[in-house]
Amino acid sequence: MRYLSRNRIPFLLALLSCMTIISCESNFRDVQKMSVSEFTPSSDADSINLKYTDSGRITANLVSPKMLDYATVKFPFTEFPIGMHLTLYDKNGKETYIEGNYATSDKSTNIIDLQGKVKISNQNGEQLETEQLYYDQKNEWFFTEKKFKFTSPKGVSYGEGIDFSKDFKKVNSQKISGQVQSE
Repeated sequence: MRYLSRNRIPFLLALLSCMTIISCESNFRDVQKMSVSEFTPSSDADSINLKYTDSGRITANLVSPKMLDYATVKFPFTEFPIGMHLTLYDKNGKETYIEGNYATSDKSTNIIDLQGKVKISNQNGEQLETEQLYYDQKNEWFFTEKKFKFTSPKGVSYGEGIDFSKDFKKVNSQKISGQVQSE
């Protein structure tokens, strides 16, 4: 009998160790799940048409088929996963049109990141096309380091890296090529 009980002790210890390891693994997975916060929007809207005003004057009109608002995350932002169209109005009523296949708007910096076949145009026949464009809403300034195509009544130019005011009156471009008529 003593021989059998001595053989059982290592078996019982091994069984107890396995049970401890299994139960710790289960607890560890539960702790991992608790520390992961879900990244879900605090609000979700379909077919939006927002008008922004300043002193009773419409300054912008934002249209998008889908908007997701992440207001409760550490760095809050708004996402337009299906794209958006933005019309900006200056004080004289002139319009600038902006569209992209995807966009995010950072709430702390007020910078919009437009991506995927981004086009910006105005009523003067000027148009810029690129794959990514940032818009600083506070300073009303656009910029990108990506390749671009700029079309105006004076001609077409290509480049990589550009920044400009929303009315195209101030333009700083880098690595530019193309044919443009001089005044």
